[in-house]
Amino acid sequence: MSQPALKTFLNLLTAPCGPLVFNPWRDHDPGTDAVADAPAARLQRLRAHLNTKARYLLLGEAPGYQGCHVTGLAFTSERLLMAGSIPRIDIAGQRLSTRHIPWSEPSATTVWGALYELGIAETTVLWNAFAWHPHKPGELQTNRTPTPAERRLGQPVLMKLLQHLGDVQVLAVGQQAATSLRELGIEAKTLRHPSMGGAALFREQLRAAVSR
Repeated sequence: MSQPALKTFLNLLTAPCGPLVFNPWRDHDPGTDAVADAPAARLQRLRAHLNTKARYLLLGEAPGYQGCHVTGLAFTSERLLMAGSIPRIDIAGQRLSTRHIPWSEPSATTVWGALYELGIAETTVLWNAFAWHPHKPGELQTNRTPTPAERRLGQPVLMKLLQHLGDVQVLAVGQQAATSLRELGIEAKTLRHPSMGGAALFREQLRAAVSR
């Protein structure tokens, strides 16, 4: 792992990221954040998540409002954090959202369930090709696909994370992630995204990719 690359990655990550984009590690969401220092807490959790000798990097498209927007971790919901299901993350029962029940995200449940089933939860890092949460105008609790220009804006962040992680097997979760990697000259196995009925195929393809 490269500590200089990690420092640059975090500096890029916490910089302003443009309009119609929420930065979980910089921005405070008055509609759902329960504490003023929620961005700092999300950043601390991300640091803990990255503190491992990773064998695999699962790369999604972009953060969603039910997951990374609240937790600061890709493919990770508040419900999973509260259950103590995420390696290296101890939140001591502290919720970062004001929602009456913890946020839950089906894709997050599917991904972490598969990682534990395959015995690779401790050695897998989760991230998104576009680091920040793209949303519709005036609606933070919505999702949208990053534009090509936004995707390019996020590429330096992804490259620094890859430099930090070093020799990892990169797996693209969905076509958007695969496109981002190809634009950077990186070929990776593409897995079906677990959303929209893709959970079973995602698990099957992930098992095949890590059993080689």
